[in-house]
Amino acid sequence: MPVLVFAEHAQGALRSATLNTITAAALCGHEVHVLVAGVEVANIAQTVATLQGVSKVLLADAPALAEPLAEVLAAQVLALAHGYSHLLFPATAQGKSVAPRVAAKLDVAAVSDVSKVVNADTFERPIYAGNVVATVQSSDHVKVLTVRGTSFTPAATSAGSPAPIETIHTVANNGASAVVSRELTPSERPELTAAEVIVSGGRALGSAEAFHQVLTPLADKLGAALGASRAAVDAGYAPNDWQVGQTGKIVAPQLYVACGISGAIQHLAGMKDSKLIVAINKDPEAPIFSIADYGLEADLFAAVPEWVSLL
Repeated sequence: MPVLVFAEHAQGALRSATLNTITAAALCGHEVHVLVAGVEVANIAQTVATLQGVSKVLLADAPALAEPLAEVLAAQVLALAHGYSHLLFPATAQGKSVAPRVAAKLDVAAVSDVSKVVNADTFERPIYAGNVVATVQSSDHVKVLTVRGTSFTPAATSAGSPAPIETIHTVANNGASAVVSRELTPSERPELTAAEVIVSGGRALGSAEAFHQVLTPLADKLGAALGASRAAVDAGYAPNDWQVGQTGKIVAPQLYVACGISGAIQHLAGMKDSKLIVAINKDPEAPIFSIADYGLEADLFAAVPEWVSLL
């Protein structure tokens, strides 16, 4: 049987986590179908159709799907579920909201944060803040999975012909929930979970003013997103949506620069899959040095401005 991937998108663009989920889906079955649900999303469906591994795109385009409400999106997935062996969602806030609803309605157990597909019914997922990897085998007739995007390479654009796009029947909004308002924080920086370079700061920066004065010039030079440890967020140095870690965002950029971050387990769980880790800390015993590719034992208030001047 084919497998179905739920495509996540926002503001007219496909979210990068969907690309990683498609790669995971290809390891679960021979055919990968992708559901694109929303309003006026034909352009997103066309983008998905050009990705490697995609056999068919299912387009659900209707005003009822204008808002990404978990209740409506789950109903749309459930309308298709009987024809698939696996239902895969990105392990994002939206995916983690829709997937449990789908699993509950199907009376199956969801497998969350899949980091490796061993075979069609066996998966690995991190537990205990990533210190232990559990191997889970599912005997359910439909496997409902959320996929940790940082563990899979993103699907690339195919050189062949695009996959066919099929327009499907859409479900109605039952009115169980509604979007009252939405507040978006405008930023010219890359989105944290999709950034190629991230500059993060910890409690050692001492204040919100120092956080921005020291790290912003470096982030500007590197074209990086700004991140923070939980300690820095709790202290009010950075907003909540910058938090990297087990209770924040899971990231895996090409370059991760940790400034004044000691390296608590909670933080390491969110960034240890980064391709290249650079740590600046004046404490030689800081745990962050144990996973860093490059470590600089120095005062960040002197080292970071010097780095900026060299850049």
